Amino acid sequence: MAHFTKVEDGIVTGVFVIANDEIVDENGVEQESLGIARCNELMGEANWIQTSYNNNFRKNYAGKGYVYDKTRDAFIALQPYLSWSLNEDTCQWDAPVAYPDDGKMYRWDEDTVSWVEIN
Repeated sequence: MAHFTKVEDGIVTGVFVIANDEIVDENGVEQESLGIARCNELMGEANWIQTSYNNNFRKNYAGKGYVYDKTRDAFIALQPYLSWSLNEDTCQWDAPVAYPDDGKMYRWDEDTVSWVEIN
């Protein structure tokens, strides 16, 4: 299945699924333009952009509310905390302190800028 996002003012407002055979050209190659045309036909003219469920392109699978960054050609989730920074390679948000690798569960505490164990 192919996934297409509707993007309005740079924000993903929905993610829709199109059958793979609807975006394949006469040579058997997937074409984003065919998916865009099909989305326009089914759901109306809009800014449709393909997203990859497997993160094969555009860095991340888009979700409703994600930002589409045209310069990076990437979908980016909203910043979860002010202290977190955007990883330019993955376009994902990194905490200023690495998640503990001890098998326990933690939650982020923005006030202390640290991971707090969940009991």
